[in-house]
This record gives sequence, C-alpha cells and structure tokens, in this order.
Amino acid sequence: MKKQMKLPVALGMFTMIFAVMFTSLVYIKVEPHIPLLACLILLGAVGVAFGAQWKTIEKGIFNGIIAGLQPIMILLTVGLVIASWMLSGTVPTLLFYGMDIIQPEWFAVSALIITVIVSSFTGSSFTTVGTVGVALMGISHVLGVNPALAAGAIVSGACFGDKMSPLSDSTNFAPGVVGVNMFEHIRHMMWTTVPAFILTAIAFFVLGGSGGNANLQEIKEIQSVLSSEFPIHLLTLISPVVVLVLAFRKLPIIPILLAGVTVSIIVGFFLVPDLTLQKVINTMQNGLQTQTGNETVDTIVNKGGLMSMMWSISLVLIALGLGGVIQALGMFDLLFGAVKNTTQKASKLIATTLASSVGINLLAGEMYLSILLPGQALKDAYIKSGVPLKNLSRTVEDGGTLVNPLVPWSVSGAFFASTLGVSVIEYIPYALFLWLSPMFTLLLAYTGWSIGQKKTNSLENDHTAA
Repeated sequence: MKKQMKLPVALGMFTMIFAVMFTSLVYIKVEPHIPLLACLILLGAVGVAFGAQWKTIEKGIFNGIIAGLQPIMILLTVGLVIASWMLSGTVPTLLFYGMDIIQPEWFAVSALIITVIVSSFTGSSFTTVGTVGVALMGISHVLGVNPALAAGAIVSGACFGDKMSPLSDSTNFAPGVVGVNMFEHIRHMMWTTVPAFILTAIAFFVLGGSGGNANLQEIKEIQSVLSSEFPIHLLTLISPVVVLVLAFRKLPIIPILLAGVTVSIIVGFFLVPDLTLQKVINTMQNGLQTQTGNETVDTIVNKGGLMSMMWSISLVLIALGLGGVIQALGMFDLLFGAVKNTTQKASKLIATTLASSVGINLLAGEMYLSILLPGQALKDAYIKSGVPLKNLSRTVEDGGTLVNPLVPWSVSGAFFASTLGVSVIEYIPYALFLWLSPMFTLLLAYTGWSIGQKKTNSLENDHTAA
C-alpha cells in the first residue's frame, strides 16, 4: 500500500464492523449476510483509499476462503449425514426411544452429558451437533423444552469434545502452533474446563427443562407416527456406531462422515419399503420431504441435504473473505505489533491473547485463524516474559475454539444455528460452558493460579524501576 495504515485506523474499522453487525442482528433483526457483505465492501474501499491494489484485496478474499474450505466441505458432508439418517430411520429411532428415556426436568443435563460423550469420542462438534444434536432438538420439541436452552446445552456439550478430546483438530492444532505437547496442553486446560463444566452442569440441573410441559398422549401419538412412517429398528443405529468407531481410530473427519452416509443408505434399502435410487438422490440434495400427517413430526424430520447447508456456507464464505482482506491489509499485524516484542506480566499477556482470539473470531469468524494468529504473534512475548507456553495454547483454545460458536457469522455459529434451528443470539445465554471457560482463563491469569510465570531480568528491572 502507498500509505501505511495506522493502528487507530485499524481499530476504527474493527469497531465499525462490530457495530454494524451488532446493530443489524440485535436491533434491526435481519440476516447477517448482507450487513457482513457491506462491511467487506467498505473495508475494501478503505484499503483502496490507502493505496491497496484491487489484486491485493481480491487475493485476500480468495486466500481467506481457501483457508476455510475444509470446514465448508464438512458442512456439506454433515448435510448429507442428516438427510441419510432421516431417510434410513436413524434419527426417528433415536427420537422414539429418547422420548421414553429423557424426562423434561432432566433434559438440559441429559443433553449436556450425551453430547459431551459423543464429542469426546468423535472430537468434532460439527458431527455431534449434526447427528445426536438434531435428534435431541427433536426430543426437546416434543417435550416442550425451551429451544434456546436445548440448543445451549447441545452446543456446550459438543464444544467440550472440540476443546478437550485428543481426537479434535483444534486440540491438536493449538499446541502444535505454540510448540506444546498435546497431552500437557489438555492437562493444563483442565484448570478452566473443570470449573466451567461443573458450573454449567449445576445451572442445567437447576434449569431442568425450563418449562417443559410434555403431554403423555401427544408423545404416544408422535411415537405411533414415527413407528408407522419410519423403520424403528436397532439396525438403523449401525451408521452412528460406524462413525464413532472410525472417529476413535483417528481417521479424517470427511471420510468418516461419508462412511456414515454410505452405511446409512445401505441400511435404508434393507429397511425402508419401496426406497428408490431417485428418492435417495433427491433426499441427499434437498433433505427429507415427507408428510406424515403430524405437524410436529414433519417439523423434526424434514431436514438435511446439501441445500440445507447453503445458508451457512454463503455466510461463511463472506466472513472468510472479510477475514482474508483484513489479513491482506495488515490490520491484524498492527494489533499484535504493540505487544509481541515486549515483556509483560502474565495477567496482561494472557488478557491480550484472549482479547486477540475473541477479536479475530468477531472479525473473521474463523476458529483456526483465531488460534493461529495470536499463537504465532505472541509466542515470543510469552518466552521473553517467562510465561510457560502452555498458557498461550490454553488461552487461544478458550478464546478461539469456544468463542467461535458465539459469533453469528462464524463458521461454527452459522452451522449450529441453521442445523438446530435456533439463532446464535437466542442460544448464547444458555451456552454456558462456552463463555465460562474464557472467564476462568482471566480469573486464573489475575490470581496467578496454574500460570507459573518465571521472573526475567526485564521483569525484575521493571519492578525495581516502579
């Protein structure tokens, strides 16, 4: 660029982006796509004003999108999984038996525990939300549980595994970026994970089903419709078992999901009467489209397919493009430049790291970027300040992995909202685990517990000078 953008200008642009998105979602109450696109256009215009070439901005957009192609492919594949599990009777079977087992007053805690177990085995919040999460939302609908509470419990449990499971991409990525042993990273995260999870479980125990008013006769009627319209059979659960086993064997997530789709379709041809190849293809494309005569059942099962993911994918593409332009204009570098080469107290350094990860999530909506950039930029500052690097990897995990689903235009937020049918703004108050963990990160930073900062000459000189 001909003119060097200064930090105040970058901060002003960041503030503008957040203000536009917050106003659009909270006050105007519109979809986030167009406001986010407007921010992208305005940012590009500012870049041009500072002398950036269109090729630079265009390359930034493309690079941002390329960085997010893997999660986009996962979104598409999860759409296929949901469709195939509806068609073959997997989700209807889970619904049928789940309505007998899960009681309204225990729904929130039950959903939390179930999703924690599944996400820990799969290491993927997307897989968890797109499979058992869909079934649990269906059960909550029948039991009369507050949808926002149900979604908050499901998202909290799903993201537990994304943060803590050794099978999770982010759990491997965060320590890999920083240079910390993965199991040391997991042990260190227990300091924020355990208290956050305990408080979340207690809160969900108290909230119960948040006004759930299940009608026994209605439940029996829904079960009757499910058993007459879908195969309620243990064979329909082969696909989820295959997904769990392959995930535990640490295979890549997309082949795992495709295997689940394939197995589910094969089971469907054995169990679903008059199932044709044409119906399978149409369902994979547009999701299940059936009329059972029961509005509640139709609302639950008519989901999935490639097209159901396009709302999320279009939003993610715009957000990734925006993040790419921010990077191309060097705005993230301006944020980190002031602190990455200075000696800091652990509390200030960790707070800066957390704010950076949260800020990148708010601006770019990309979880891996919110881990990668602070992890790379602030690593030297941690070493210079004598703060063990496991604090850096823990902080970017709490501020990156867990905050991403709290941003409506992020990859995770867009997927969870469209899959569960509850907006991010609605489930935020109930996604307790996601915002309690970062709070404990700050608490530990300012109390010094678990930090283990070593005194350096610079810190000692600063203390003497003070």
